[in-house]
Amino acid sequence: MRVSIDRDRCCSSGMCVTNVPEVFDQDDHDGLVRLRQTAFRPDQFDDLRLAAQLCPSGAITVVEGESTVAEAEAEPAGTRTAPVDG
Repeated sequence: MRVSIDRDRCCSSGMCVTNVPEVFDQDDHDGLVRLRQTAFRPDQFDDLRLAAQLCPSGAITVVEGESTVAEAEAEPAGTRTAPVDG
């Protein structure tokens, strides 16, 4: 599983922080989403999927399967990815 956030798409609604505060945060300067963790526990997987579903701007993407270093390096500017074991 891989989790990506796209700060360029984020509308600062805070739904991710409200639902999964241990994983997501909002930047104090601009209010945009930030990842607080880069590795996740299996018990967080459902919460990560829910955060992606509830994000009104679609700034959070959860991709099932393993991520590679090449995928992370090929991301466009403004996008952050955190690999998740599982």
